[in-house]
Order: sequence, then structure tokens, then C-alpha cells
Amino acid sequence: MKHNVKQGFVIFLAAMVMIVSVMVQPFTAQAQEVEVEAESAILVDANTGKILYAKNADQALPPASMTKMMTEYLVWEAVESGQISWDTTTQISDYPYSISANASFSGVGLQQSKDYTVQDLYNAMAINSDNATSIALAELIAGSEGEFVKMMNEKGKEMGLPDFKFVNSTGLDNESLGDNYPEGTDPNATNLLSAESSALLAYHLIKDYPGALDVSSKPVENFDGQQIRNWNHMLKHDTTFLDQFYYEGVDGLKTGFTDLAGYSFTGTAQKGDQRLIAVVMKTDSEEKRFEETAKLFDYGFKQFEYTEVFPKGYQVDDKSSLPVAKGKADELGISISEGITIPIKPDEKDLYSIEYTIDKDKFNKEGELTAPIEKGEKIGTAQLKYEGENDYGYIIKDSNSTVDVVANETVEKSNWFMLTLGAIGDFFVDLFTTVVDWVKGLF
Repeated sequence: MKHNVKQGFVIFLAAMVMIVSVMVQPFTAQAQEVEVEAESAILVDANTGKILYAKNADQALPPASMTKMMTEYLVWEAVESGQISWDTTTQISDYPYSISANASFSGVGLQQSKDYTVQDLYNAMAINSDNATSIALAELIAGSEGEFVKMMNEKGKEMGLPDFKFVNSTGLDNESLGDNYPEGTDPNATNLLSAESSALLAYHLIKDYPGALDVSSKPVENFDGQQIRNWNHMLKHDTTFLDQFYYEGVDGLKTGFTDLAGYSFTGTAQKGDQRLIAVVMKTDSEEKRFEETAKLFDYGFKQFEYTEVFPKGYQVDDKSSLPVAKGKADELGISISEGITIPIKPDEKDLYSIEYTIDKDKFNKEGELTAPIEKGEKIGTAQLKYEGENDYGYIIKDSNSTVDVVANETVEKSNWFMLTLGAIGDFFVDLFTTVVDWVKGLF
């Protein structure tokens, strides 16, 4: 008897453990998120602009050589406009030569009275993070680094970078440049970028100039008779020490380090159709910046799946139609013009909804659309809403989280006779209502 009681109690405990486990698992899955050891960080889906993770992402910090992503962008833009070509040659002025000759900057060893192509200078900048070649390119494009800095800040505003300030083309602290700090900047200033701004800059660089990845993905390159190595250790370097950080799919983008900035990295990786951009700023070691970036990539690739949360033609239940005035139909069906597909966690589809914003100019004073209305005509917009925790939003304004709301069918304008009858009917309805109200007032 005692044995049966004891056995029953064990079974009861086991059952309770299973119940508790079932109850806890959904909560654990819901709360699961990556922990990143960096002063600030962000993870962005590059295809949609959706922010998948953020930590102090709006905090402006020294980006060090991640600054060079803007210099790279302006080089590509100058080539695209025809101002220069990749075969354009230039010689090295005293300023970049002095930077290259300074052992503390560990440059590629530029020589004076020698012609260097834009392509070679760009490769040294983008692959080896060389400072002197960045300055040489800035001088070639704008005449001086001071004028180039103006271009950098103007482009930052044009891109919509939220938190930034450029004071030189390299990412070095201005005080390191001595008397050569760019004209118009503070001699003690340093560049500033938030993780969000760095990610948005990277987004524009690889979106507008995907060829930048062909360069940033090279682990090594030949320059002026020597081999230069990429500081991005997440690439395949074929050395035991560096390959411990190798991450499949990584093809860019830019490392950064100064004593003030710490170790930072803007990385991008692609697996299948999904591309991610990750930024970590002010980590405490060279190894840590790659380890934390790997955490972000793992989180993005493993936790999120592209899902069509709402298909083309979807209608909100209580807002599937709108009233129409002066038309052959009294109402009009409306729906979204295209499907909305974004990366989400598999169990979170039900946490998304749609909110309509109907164009007020389409309505008359009575809140009706006025015929004629063509099928497919834009009526307003639909904004995707997330009702769960940690809604980080989007890094770009023109993301696919907003789509058009359109008319499902054509509603032609009613002919003059029917409009006249309608007007007469409205007149008598108004007259009858007035009389009724008057009679009610007598009693």
C-alpha cells in the first residue's frame, strides 16, 4: 500500500514538473533575446530596414575608422558622376605622406612623386583601413580634407543619419593630426556616429554601391609590391588565429579602433535571401567586437524568418469598405495594394496588425468618397503595427511596413437624372426632419 502511495506521489510530482515546464516554455521563448557586451549595438535586416535588436543605438560615440564608410561612399559617388574614374591617378601631398610615414598610424607606406590610381588608394582604405590613402582621396575629390568634411556632413544629412558629426575623413582624433586638422573643424574634435547612424550609412553604401562589398570582402590584397590584410577577421583569412572568428556569409564592412573609441565594427553578412547589418561600438578588445557581432548574426539568422504577415488584398474586418457619394454604388471595398513580408519570430505573427490612414482630401464634408473612383486608385496608407515588446521600428522611412490602401473596384459617377432624384429625395428628407423637429418642439 505504502509503495503504491509513494509511486503515486512520484507520478504526481512528475506531472507537475511537466505542467510547469509547458507553462514556462512559451514565456521563455517570448522573452528570448541576445545580450551584447558593447556600449551600443544594433542589428538591422538590410532588405526591409527592420531593426531586430538595439542597445543604446542612438548614443553618439567616436566611430574611429568606421568613419571611412562615408569616405568610401563619396568616392563611389564621384566615380559614378564621372568626376574621377578608378584609373584616375594622383600623387601624395605632404599631409597624407606625413600620416603614412608615422609608425603609430601603421600605414601602407605611401611614397611621394609616384602616381597612385584611385582603385589602389580605395583598396588600401577599405581593406587595410589606411588613413593616409583616405586623406589622399579626400584631397583629390574636394581639393582639401576640410572641403571634403563639408561634403561628408552634407551627405549625412541627405541620408537622414540621426546622430552624427564628421570632422575628418579617417576617424582619427583631430588632435592626432597636429596642425593638419581639417580647416573649419575643432583641433580637439573627433568624429561621432551612433550605432543606428553607422548601420544606416552601411545600408546606403551597400544598397547604392553594392560593388563596395566586392572590395570589403577581400581578406588580402596586393598594394605597391606588398600584401595588405583586412582587419575584418570574420572573413576567411586561412590562418589559424584569425579563422577562429570566421563567420559564413560575412562580406564586409568596416572595423574601427582608437583609444577613445575602443574596438568597434560594422559588419554585414548574407545567408540565402537575408542580409543583416550589425554594429557594435566600444567593446573592450579586438576579439570581443567579432564575438559580439557573431552573437547578433546568430540571433538574426536563427530567430527571424521572412513571413508574409498580410497578403495583397488584405482587408481590415471593420474597415473593409467606405461610403461613396454621387456614384452608381453606395460603398466601395478597400484593401492593401501589396503584401507585407518582413522578418519576424515564428510565434509572433499574431502580434502584428494594420492601421489605416485615409487621405482626407478624398472625402466630402459628410465623410464620403466622391465618385468617380478607379479600381486601384490610392485611398490612403496602411501602417504595420507591432503589439509585442521591444518594437525597435525601422532604420529607413520608406520601408515596406507602410503600403497603399486602394479601391477594389471602379465606381462610376451616377448620371445627372439619378443625381437629381437623389438631391430631391435628400431635400424632402431634410424637410420632413425639420417639420418633425418643429412639431416635437410644440409639445
